[in-house]
Parts: sequence; structure tokens; C-alpha cells
Amino acid sequence: MARLSFELVSPERLVFSGAVTEVIVPGAEGEFGVLAGHAPFIGTLKPGILTIKAEGAPKRYFVRGGFAEVNTGGLTILAEEAKAVEEIEPAALRQQIADAKEDVADAQGDDALQRAERHLADLEQVAEALERGFAAPAGH
Repeated sequence: MARLSFELVSPERLVFSGAVTEVIVPGAEGEFGVLAGHAPFIGTLKPGILTIKAEGAPKRYFVRGGFAEVNTGGLTILAEEAKAVEEIEPAALRQQIADAKEDVADAQGDDALQRAERHLADLEQVAEALERGFAAPAGH
């Protein structure tokens, strides 16, 4: 299978760099996959799980905010936050969800309420994706 040059960058560090066969990205308009030869594209990220397929088992990262750019050189993702799924502390995620629920309850005005509800939905989606990932059999 053809390979694609890929970089995942956060403000703190270069999280991943290498040749991959596919990257599955949580886009703001829906999840999308990128393979070698993909048409040029720029999209925004939503909080979710990014999956990198290369040699061995797929690598999974939680990403929040940022942009994905596909060009002739490959795929670059600039994320506000990116960390390996294994580094996520379930207790911290549960606390973020509890805080987001409070934000929804305390929201003043339609715009604030919509932003708070969207943030809560994104966090809950990440929690669900992580639970599915942890429940998957080894090697999947």
C-alpha cells in the first residue's frame, strides 16, 4: 500500500512524524480518512480520536482543536492538544465532563448555551470512543 508523509504537531511538541498508510481524522464536519494521493484539503478538527495506521498496531491519539492540511507533501495536523490515548486519565476526563455539564446549566444566552452543549457533546463523544477502544480485543 502507498505511504503518506504525516506529522501531528501540538504547541508543546512534535507528537508524531513518519510515513503511514492511512490517518483517520475527527473532522468538525465528520470523520475522514487520508491515504496517499488524497486531494488537497484543509479542515478543522473536533475533539476526538485520531487513528494512525502504519507498521504494526494502529496508534490512537486524542486531539482537540486545530487544523488538518493535506497537500502534495502529505498530511499535517496542527492540534491545540494531542496526546496518546494511553496517556489520558479517565478521572480527569470525567471531571471535564462534569465541569462541562455545569457550564451548560450556567450558560446565559443562546450562543453560550450552544457552545457549552457542543463542548459537552464533544467530550462525551471522546469518552465513548475511548470506552469502545478499551473494550476492543487485543490487536484491533
